[in-house]
Amino acid sequence: MPQVSTAALARDARRHGRGLGAFNVVHLEQARAYEAAARDAGVGVVLQLSENAVRHHGGLEPYAAGVLALARASDVPVAVHLDHAEDVDLVHAAVGLGFSSVMYDGSTLPYGDNLATTAEVVRTCHAAGVDVEAELGEVGGKDGAHAPTARTDPAEAAAFVAATGVDLLAVAVGSSHAMADRGARLDVDLVARLADAVPVPLVLHGSSGVSDDGLVAAVRSGIVKVNVATHLNRVFTAEVRRLLQADPDLADTRRWTAAGARAAGSEAQRLLELYAAV
Repeated sequence: MPQVSTAALARDARRHGRGLGAFNVVHLEQARAYEAAARDAGVGVVLQLSENAVRHHGGLEPYAAGVLALARASDVPVAVHLDHAEDVDLVHAAVGLGFSSVMYDGSTLPYGDNLATTAEVVRTCHAAGVDVEAELGEVGGKDGAHAPTARTDPAEAAAFVAATGVDLLAVAVGSSHAMADRGARLDVDLVARLADAVPVPLVLHGSSGVSDDGLVAAVRSGIVKVNVATHLNRVFTAEVRRLLQADPDLADTRRWTAAGARAAGSEAQRLLELYAAV
């Protein structure tokens, strides 16, 4: 199946009152597990490659090549998305490789600078047929750069979307990145006001720290794209740890990476079905 539009997947999910799962990928095993989860759940999925992960791999192209090939070979809609890119050159590189969407993150910039740079990124990406997600209001916990108490103002969000032409907007409503538990409490009233004010699908970052009930409430209130990274990484790592503790002599890396991927894939399928059942 050719690359699919992230924004089109999100708009379709919003029309049907569902959430769209977006899962971060560091290793190809994760990408394979999440694509299989989407097939088994019978829904589309977004596979996300972050700027931090690109740095870990020493560059974008080798890291992205396998994920893009997997997406193109899938028989369910799979979008490949660049997540939290502060480097505009990296955005251009992702566009050149064939990503279906990018997130330009100018949320730590002054509002005017964020707006101007985001608008230029949108012009470039739209010319190439690539969707753009932006962030306004600073989601907490990202490398210490964002205030956990930040909230996105609905009127400012509506003006930002109108001025930039972005296709999706990440908003700050009480979640935080890299949480080790799922105790975050979302401001669902704010989510509803943002959904009323903003014409494009809303994105929740830091979803790993939100309970199932909280995620269901967020989707019902207007969140569409639900980003998950830390929670699935913890599931993956817990299974690897369990396997290696049970068999300390295990040396075949294929066995423990496959086990971790199966566990994370099962949880990803459960989340996809949760979002679809809302």
